Amino acid sequence: MKNILGLLTMITFVAFAFTNPSERTTAQVDTKESSVMWRGYKVTGKHYGTVNIQSGSLDFEGEQLVGGEFVMDMNSISCTDLEGGYGDKLVGHLKSDDFFGVATYPTAAFKITKAISQGKDNRYKLVGDLTIKNTTKQIKFFAEVVGGSANAKITIDRSDFDVRYGSGSFFDNLGDKTIYDEFELEVKLVTK
Repeated sequence: MKNILGLLTMITFVAFAFTNPSERTTAQVDTKESSVMWRGYKVTGKHYGTVNIQSGSLDFEGEQLVGGEFVMDMNSISCTDLEGGYGDKLVGHLKSDDFFGVATYPTAAFKITKAISQGKDNRYKLVGDLTIKNTTKQIKFFAEVVGGSANAKITIDRSDFDVRYGSGSFFDNLGDKTIYDEFELEVKLVTK
């Protein structure tokens, strides 16, 4: 009897040791359904708009998010709070070397290096590398992942990425021309 119990225990152990309970899968981002909204602030107000997602994917083990990345098409920057010539002027300035230099740096990207489940409400703390203007910095933020799609609000310090125009961190006596260093991205990634 002892031999049979021992044999059954060994078979069970071997079966679990070689079983992969959750296989890693990659879900491609639907670039038409996904979005990035940006908001920038200055002493006298704020501006906001969108940037298109060029590509992206989310990696899962079972239902757990374990990785992913997305690329933004910086040539697609738009301003949605101004109309006509004012909006065009702002977009042109954002695309210039004063800000994002999109002729030289046509994309910006984020890659998850760690996804830490918060244990409830489908929330994760994400750690990853953000690249803007060929400068890569680690950032951290919280995201909600439901049904294979992810939503997050991210605050970024543009001075970390050599985006200096109108920054009080680099220039003195700007007064009401100061543009705050922190800007926000509201990211919605919908998978196919």
